[in-house]
Amino acid sequence: MNPDQPEAESDTMQTGTSISSRNPVAPGTRSFPPGAIPTEFLFRGTQEILINHNGEHYRLRITKNGKLILTK
Repeated sequence: MNPDQPEAESDTMQTGTSISSRNPVAPGTRSFPPGAIPTEFLFRGTQEILINHNGEHYRLRITKNGKLILTK
């Protein structure tokens, strides 16, 4: 690793995910760090979202106690 390289870039190199493959975000519209997405942003007022990952469908929901449950 290059000591002059920012840590965030080294993380993307290890996982194989490049920042350039993500959708662009207008400057000043994101107030959270890359990789950390608030549930309010994901759920937008709902209690449940559907996620498609590698051709499989998953359901992520918020319980009455505020916990997250992911089911296939």
